Amino acid sequence: MATEVIDLQKVEDPRDVVHRIVEYLCNGKLVALPTETVYGIAASALQPAAVERLRELKARDGDKPFALAIRSGDECKDYVPDMSPLALRLSRRVWPGPVTLVLPNSHQDSAVFQLDPEVQKAVTPAGTIGIRVSPDELLEQVLSLIAGPLALTSANFAGQPPATDDSGLEQLDGHVDLIIKAGKTHFGAPSTVVQVDGESVRVLREGVVDRATIDQLGGFIGVVVCTGNTCRSPMGEAIFKKLVAGKVGCEISELENRGITIVSGGIAAGPGAPAAMQSVTVMEGFGMDISEHQSRPVTARLANFADLVLTMTNGHRRAIVSQWPTLESRVRTMRSDGGDIADPIGSPIPVYQACAEQIEGCLRQWVDKIDFQQFRTES
Repeated sequence: MATEVIDLQKVEDPRDVVHRIVEYLCNGKLVALPTETVYGIAASALQPAAVERLRELKARDGDKPFALAIRSGDECKDYVPDMSPLALRLSRRVWPGPVTLVLPNSHQDSAVFQLDPEVQKAVTPAGTIGIRVSPDELLEQVLSLIAGPLALTSANFAGQPPATDDSGLEQLDGHVDLIIKAGKTHFGAPSTVVQVDGESVRVLREGVVDRATIDQLGGFIGVVVCTGNTCRSPMGEAIFKKLVAGKVGCEISELENRGITIVSGGIAAGPGAPAAMQSVTVMEGFGMDISEHQSRPVTARLANFADLVLTMTNGHRRAIVSQWPTLESRVRTMRSDGGDIADPIGSPIPVYQACAEQIEGCLRQWVDKIDFQQFRTES
């Protein structure tokens, strides 16, 4: 069998390569191509004969399924309609990225059951399914143009290490239909494979992302927001941490080990500004040191990661929700009555003190309502 080889680094228009890949996949062919982790071999999951060829090439039996590469985390719900809260948290934090999530596949409405029965055996032989959402630009473009997901596996023969640069693809010549060369992959290591069953997590293979990071990404992330992230929100972050540590029975320094991350940001903040001296002084009276605080802007990544975003004013909330409407249910004003906590900027210490006490009173109500145990991942 003749294998076509294309060097992505030498073509004039990468879009032509994308269309060539799509053509091959739609015609039931196998394509070796780069991802951000290692090189992979892809087959259209809508082409049973291609998936069977992939199984034969990889000498796969029934207990080693292929991952399904899909377009986005939102699309995952088509394949796993009953994703657990932990699976939802992890999916929005690790995707697109170098993590394969292995999830239960028992829901009757799963799109997996619309695939050919032989394809189902190749991707979900034991009641679970591995889902991959890659940030690789080439793979993203291919998936945007092709119907259905891709069955994806590493570009190597059984027992051999995966290829992390295109020199390792020579062994596939004559075994796949198209090889896309693109030099070294971004990470040069396999994806981390994480099985999520209910509220338990098991790292099946540690790759680019380590176990400690997976545990942290599965936990609670709270964000306190004001305008410039130098006055109110640094105080709010410190007070939030103190109250949560008291509730769960640990030191503030131990919160992240408990799967709890609390940060602050500003909707108009630049990076790296210190906390206002009045805020530092008032927090010293609370027994907390925020002298090393550095401001950060509220980014899409930070907001999307958060389980709860607490804003000082309705204006802050409106600004965030207007920019990222899907986050509306997770963005709340700190005051339960929907009122504002006034900005003390430039005011004397007593005004900052009163502001901090108001923030503390509001946060006590939030901390009382949150069950932090639900965010603890079980191994």
